[in-house]
Amino acid sequence: MKNIRISAKAIIIDRDKLLLTKNQDDHGYFYLFPGGGQEHGETLIQAVRRESVEEIGQQVEVGALLFIREYIGKNHEHASFDYDFHQVEHYFICDLINGNRGIAKPTNPDSYQVGLEWLPLDSLMDYRIYPKELLQHIIKYTQDITSPVYLGDIN
Repeated sequence: MKNIRISAKAIIIDRDKLLLTKNQDDHGYFYLFPGGGQEHGETLIQAVRRESVEEIGQQVEVGALLFIREYIGKNHEHASFDYDFHQVEHYFICDLINGNRGIAKPTNPDSYQVGLEWLPLDSLMDYRIYPKELLQHIIKYTQDITSPVYLGDIN
């Protein structure tokens, strides 16, 4: 029996910019939302707080749950190496506690993480950001347009 991984992620928006982790692979740079796997005995809120310190080096105030996305590996572009992977991701709107937009030092970055970057909301589609389809829902959120919370198995 395969396990389903649960993760908690932060959506941090300040002054029309979105904070993402900057990562690098054989195809160049790509961007991810800070966050990661929930540990046993940890709430989703605790997980997003811990993961934010690990990946962006700053504490966050966790707000509302905005989106739930499933990732079923066999249905996506990376199926060749994560075919059996299944993850349920919870995306929370977050604010930096100290309000410091400066780039801090992560305490435990992912192995492919090379930095952090504030990307302008009006040009998010110009970057390789995963999950891609989540961007349209974030843009709707910033424009006060209602978007569903459960997004399903989107890429």
